[in-house]
Amino acid sequence: MTNNAIVWIREDLRIEHNSALSFASQNHKKVSALYIYNNKNFDKKREAQKWWLSKSLEAFEIDLKKFNISLEIIEGDEIEILSKIKKNDDVTIYWSKVYEPDIIAKGKKIRDIFIKNQINYKYFKGNILNEFQDITKNDGTPFKVFTPFWKSAELKYLNQVPSKISQIKKLDKSFTFFKSTIEAKEILPNKNWFKKFEKYWRPSEIEAKIKLDELIKDKINNYGEARDIPGVNGTSKLSPYLKFGQIHVESIWNKCSSLAKKAKGYRKYINELGWREFSHSLINYFPQMLQGNLRKEFDNFPWVKNDKFLKKWKQGKTGYPIVDAGMRELYETGWMHNRVRMIVASFLVKHLRIHWMEGEKYFKNCLVDYNEASNVAQWQWVAGCGADAAPYFRIFNPTIQGIKFDPEGTYTKKWVPELKNMPNKFLHKPWELEKEIQEEIKITIGKNYPEPIVVHEQARASALEAFKRIKKN
Repeated sequence: MTNNAIVWIREDLRIEHNSALSFASQNHKKVSALYIYNNKNFDKKREAQKWWLSKSLEAFEIDLKKFNISLEIIEGDEIEILSKIKKNDDVTIYWSKVYEPDIIAKGKKIRDIFIKNQINYKYFKGNILNEFQDITKNDGTPFKVFTPFWKSAELKYLNQVPSKISQIKKLDKSFTFFKSTIEAKEILPNKNWFKKFEKYWRPSEIEAKIKLDELIKDKINNYGEARDIPGVNGTSKLSPYLKFGQIHVESIWNKCSSLAKKAKGYRKYINELGWREFSHSLINYFPQMLQGNLRKEFDNFPWVKNDKFLKKWKQGKTGYPIVDAGMRELYETGWMHNRVRMIVASFLVKHLRIHWMEGEKYFKNCLVDYNEASNVAQWQWVAGCGADAAPYFRIFNPTIQGIKFDPEGTYTKKWVPELKNMPNKFLHKPWELEKEIQEEIKITIGKNYPEPIVVHEQARASALEAFKRIKKN
């Protein structure tokens, strides 16, 4: 056993329930935490997450110092940097797994280098309940349908011996192996768009624990109903903390499971964790879905390239209030209510017939909780081209969705304030309001709020006709 340890931090920015940090501190005299910032992983594709990462690293560094563990942030390629560790450096390197195909492939290359250079290393299960390769059908093939997958996965997890993870040990001295080449604040996006995020989020482990406590205390009992109502604070908002590993999914599971017989919303929330597991399984067994349709018949779908409509969708200027509210919430906060995510996604791929990958790419840039597995799987679910997908011919009517899930306009009027005086009867179909009344309440459809860019009935018919064409082929 070497005297010193390096813990390679990736999506595990936490002290509690951190196997790699815990093991290193318990078995070595000195420990250093290393975060490698590879700008190629972010570029201009994940701007919102640059903000979250920057703030998270600042908070994590403070937490680590309490244990005399330094955090070094180095910019560059993971393979190039970790290749600098030599046999006589007297260090062992630890890390937790991340479940994305490209990252797994890079991890294998790094392990091969360590083996060649005779570097001691050890890795641990990542932020997931089950290793995806452990959940298969009886014939060894992967699941493509959620319900049997989750039934098998949940049973597998329940039958496991609960993991016992020691607390991180406070060390006598700090230790630095690499020297930081970049500060956390230098990771921030160039444009000031992100500054407003601070009104809505505090990226840290302690805030993740607060969110979990709020879920258990105030939300989980009514979660089954409240999670679909965007105008109430009914969702956990734990997703970005899960993405960056500021809380472990097992911690959430354990807290929620203690309420299994008390909270009627328990099952609904646990199923959400199941969809996260299912998505990770899908992209690892079917990595081709990261570049295209899982269902290949959709490769012949007649998508429409319409930059004008795509821009209006991004800006929240489609003329459909619930869609516009969602897109504006996304740009303002870096997050969007899950029910509304489905509505805006359906509108893009079915009403506008714009390729789902355009929406996925925009979400990647704007979401603080962007998760490759979940985002790609959910977009393909809505588009009808993924696993266990909603049928393409199931087309959300945005007007009916708004009336059903935001009847009083609490959510819509917050994010589309130009409609704040609109009578609720017409809020989700403002184009039907008589012009005389529009003048009275100082709203002119087509002037200070757009007319619908497409007519629902016509767009629906066009989408169904397009779907018939690929069925014939």
